Amino acid sequence: MRKIPLYLVAALMVAPAAAHAGCVTGAAVGAVAGHYAGHHAVLGAAAGCVIAHHEAVKRRREAEAAARAANPH
Repeated sequence: MRKIPLYLVAALMVAPAAAHAGCVTGAAVGAVAGHYAGHHAVLGAAAGCVIAHHEAVKRRREAEAAARAANPH
């Protein structure tokens, strides 16, 4: 069971910072939710990572679009 966090840390160190935006927070929330929903913490962490990353990218794109609309050069 201790190998899972080590693999997670190794994967986060290898991936570029922009690639895992929001993943750590989403994984933590997903792991807790998965644990309480039938002891599926690893599955919850994976799903939380995917969802949080998607939301972070969406927020970044919306902020970039708003910045372009406010400053059209």
